[in-house]
Amino acid sequence: MNRDHFTATASALADAVHAPFQPAVLRVDKFNVPAEALRPFLNRMKRTQRTLRTLDGCLRAMLLTQTGGASGFNVVALVEWADAGALDAAQAFMRQRFEETGFDPAAFARALGVQADLGFYQPA
Repeated sequence: MNRDHFTATASALADAVHAPFQPAVLRVDKFNVPAEALRPFLNRMKRTQRTLRTLDGCLRAMLLTQTGGASGFNVVALVEWADAGALDAAQAFMRQRFEETGFDPAAFARALGVQADLGFYQPA
């Protein structure tokens, strides 16, 4: 290894160590979906999750259905983003995609009688 390569590598490592920490950002959406609307709702959510998984910075995307417990929500969507920048880019991409395809997520949920609790989280 030559001296220039070593110096460049050491410099890059020092920059990474001293860079500000950007915690992952999680989008957690909880839904109360009527039984008769569950299939079309899940189909649409799975389609959206497949798209999200292809975007830069998506660390994890999961769609969960309730199997027990006393929660009023029977579907949970969780997407973990590497940082706020990845989240912002994904939101812009999905807004454009929905606009291009004429899909309105809020109208879709209302038409199916779905109640939603949407939020952003980060590790505590």
